Amino acid sequence: MTTKHNARAAQANLYAAKQRAASAMTGAQKRAFEARQRALQEKTRAARKTRSLAIPPPAARAMVSGTDNPVFDLGRFPAHLGLGAGVSIQPEFTGDPAWYAAYGARNGSDGAEGRLVSVHSFSKPWDSWEMHPKGEELVVCLAGELTLHQEIDGRVRTVTLKPYEAIVNPRGVWHTADVSGEATALFITAGEGTELRGR
Repeated sequence: MTTKHNARAAQANLYAAKQRAASAMTGAQKRAFEARQRALQEKTRAARKTRSLAIPPPAARAMVSGTDNPVFDLGRFPAHLGLGAGVSIQPEFTGDPAWYAAYGARNGSDGAEGRLVSVHSFSKPWDSWEMHPKGEELVVCLAGELTLHQEIDGRVRTVTLKPYEAIVNPRGVWHTADVSGEATALFITAGEGTELRGR
């Protein structure tokens, strides 16, 4: 069986399960379920419209490459994964608080489900700890070695990632990192409400 066939079979099974669940609902439950579905669809449409007004995809491509080329440098231009499985290219990353504030304003309608996807290179230890209270963060080392410190239940757990190794920073866990030499990592972050503290 191919992966594509497996995916279609899984979709068919999910659809059948939803149909069985729907047939077991009372009239009031069905109406409430349908109202929630409509509200979610409207929220998704509104989020897409807001993002498309902020940075239309062709404008984003031109901003990144000066052409209509769809390729962009994730190390300079992070991406946002939003509701409705949307992806929007963000303005060039500056690292200052104003960039994060503008990111939040552009993508805030996605709430805790939005994800910032970025690539960063480091040549020195981080000077702060950070914590993401509303979701988990995936960290993938792409080059070099990244030593990650996670403060869990009052104790610090330290792990060293080599290229293509990954770890999850759990929701609400303070973390920081050290490098020896240089390292590059991919981050997929639930960034809403992120907090920083000195190291």
